[in-house]
Amino acid sequence: MDQGFPQSGYTQEQVDEMNQQLNQTRSQRVRAAMFPETLDEGLEIPSTQLDPAQPTAVQRLSEPSQMLKHAVVNLINYQDDADLATRAIPELIKLLNDEDQVVVSQAAMMVHQLSKKEASRHAIMNSPQMVAALVKAIANTNDLESTKGAVGTLHNLSMHRQGLLAIFKSGGIPALVKLLSSPVESVLFYTITTLHNLLLHQEGSKMAVRLAGGLQKMVALLQRNNVKFLAIVTDCLQILAYGNQESKLIILASQGPLELVRIMRSYDYEKLLWTTSRVLKVLSVCSSNKPAIVEAGGMQALAMHLGHPSQRLVQNCLWTLRNLSDAGTKIENLDNLMQGLVQLLGSTDVNIVTCAAGILSNLTCNNQKNKVTVCQVGGIEALVRTIIAAGDREEITEPAVCALRHLTSRHPECEVSQNAVRLQGGLPTIVRLMHPPSRWPLVKAVIGLIRNLALCPANHAPLRENGSIPRLVHLLIRAFQDTQGVSTLTRGGSRGSTSQAAGSYADGVRMEEIVEGTVGALHILAREGHNRAIIRGLSVIPIFVQLLYNEIENIQRVAAGVLCELAADKEGAAMIEQEGATAPLTELLHSRNEGVATYAAAVLFRMSEDKGGEYTKRLSQELKSSLYQRGQEENLWGNDHMAPADLQEVLGQVDSVYGQGPPSVASGPRTYTHPGYDGLPVEELQGMGIGSHPGSTYGQVQDMDMGGHQGFDTDMPQPPQDNNQVAAWYDTDL
Repeated sequence: MDQGFPQSGYTQEQVDEMNQQLNQTRSQRVRAAMFPETLDEGLEIPSTQLDPAQPTAVQRLSEPSQMLKHAVVNLINYQDDADLATRAIPELIKLLNDEDQVVVSQAAMMVHQLSKKEASRHAIMNSPQMVAALVKAIANTNDLESTKGAVGTLHNLSMHRQGLLAIFKSGGIPALVKLLSSPVESVLFYTITTLHNLLLHQEGSKMAVRLAGGLQKMVALLQRNNVKFLAIVTDCLQILAYGNQESKLIILASQGPLELVRIMRSYDYEKLLWTTSRVLKVLSVCSSNKPAIVEAGGMQALAMHLGHPSQRLVQNCLWTLRNLSDAGTKIENLDNLMQGLVQLLGSTDVNIVTCAAGILSNLTCNNQKNKVTVCQVGGIEALVRTIIAAGDREEITEPAVCALRHLTSRHPECEVSQNAVRLQGGLPTIVRLMHPPSRWPLVKAVIGLIRNLALCPANHAPLRENGSIPRLVHLLIRAFQDTQGVSTLTRGGSRGSTSQAAGSYADGVRMEEIVEGTVGALHILAREGHNRAIIRGLSVIPIFVQLLYNEIENIQRVAAGVLCELAADKEGAAMIEQEGATAPLTELLHSRNEGVATYAAAVLFRMSEDKGGEYTKRLSQELKSSLYQRGQEENLWGNDHMAPADLQEVLGQVDSVYGQGPPSVASGPRTYTHPGYDGLPVEELQGMGIGSHPGSTYGQVQDMDMGGHQGFDTDMPQPPQDNNQVAAWYDTDL
């Protein structure tokens, strides 16, 4: 070994000297690793590390040693802080209660410094007397430094559940609410964040803030311009307003909707827009706030953010718009909103598509301008694609079908729309939606859409080829039997066999509505000869004749209308007469509803064409007498329903039968008028405040049991067990 050293350049003496030096500095190397701060500056310690990538054993000890040392130091300091605070607190309480404001100010600042350290903070919150002294200092002092120190301390305490409880029990909320009037930015920040923490985590805080007048002061703070501050204020408002009608009305009385809409228009800070949209969403289910938000331009302001990359913001804007949309059917300047909604129909998020379809359904209801706008931006095509893609998702298909129903009637572009549904390949899917597993609200909407689509002659053949007529007849027969008490279904209470059931509901849809809708659709389809032949072959004419006796005028009118079309063929006229229609039709000549009377006259004339002049002359005189008695000889005939030649001689040509008239069979908001089926928009989603019905969009929808019921086909929507059952939402008429 000795022989090897000279070859390496080291003598034996040098090696011995190096070993001795390493032994002497061993303790220094350990000290350098574990307690580097104890070494003298400039001291050089020889390294034993041969490979830079391989630390020595002592070096590997360095990091855990430092961590252990810091933990021990912190423990010692923590105990020192706790001991110091515990000893100082009684003295500080006395100083905080001193009459000298300078003393109070100094004490408050000292307590604030103590509250920045965890140990002393716990000591403060464990002393009810200290927290009470801080609250008293806030309430009684006008000194800015005292207020800053005291509220800053409460802010630090509010980070802990125990601190929140201490503040609440000491009556801190009224004192904090009072501070919301402070002109000082730092005081306001401490105050609002402390109140926010209380509202989030301390039971009883909401009521205490309301009673202290916090809502009015928070609404006033919306005029400030610090976005992070505003985000906390709006979140406080949302917490206070959710589920509390009185709070919503206080916000309204304080001009809250106006300020909230201004914020949505003025800022681009995502968190603020999100928290503000949540407040608007909670307010949008309040019937008093809803018009105020709409009048303030809320719908246009919310529409500005539909293209935002934040999904949570878009979703909240849509929920709010969905709730507002039934109050916004007459609002102008919604072109951007309409375009944005049509684009959102292409989203992959089910909730977004559902909301967009629902808003389109409401805003196109009885609003010609919106209908035209939606058609011009590709709305028909987008809705058809949505319906096809949605399959059996009724939360999407139902509002989408309702929107299409509105877009296919009563506006300058409606004929283009009726054609576009066919050209987009929508007819097979639409007809399929009248079949299981569709439930009654969807079936009812589809029936109305088919009625509108049938107004376009080019749709008659494809509607026929897709089997719409037999299905409409089948639905009519089942609904008719249900209204007549023929069905053997057991319902709560007895039912007379001869009189009509009073309002048989299924999923919120009355069977009388299905009767009226199906007959109305068949009426339009019967304008075409092939369709009339199919209807004649389905043994449904006896039901049409029975419906002439119905007490609901709109049902009388559609029944007389379909018979009028069927009587255009001799075979049809003969079948109608064989079913004993002459007596009820003659009675209906005296109906107060001019539409009913006119259709009845038309059917009678068509049935009398082979009977000679005397019968026709007598009929003409009776009709003319009836009409003159009412002074309604005008305004009876529509251009699309020309009277037979004989009747034209008596009456001359007049205007549309599908005009005004009494409300339909639906009760409450479920009313509608002809021609074309729009009606009333959907009510808002109740309880759509944050956290309610997560994932729900169209209200509560119960699963439908398709199990067999005696006397009721299993291919029909399930009827209710309770006649008072009403669907969670309902869109307009057929």
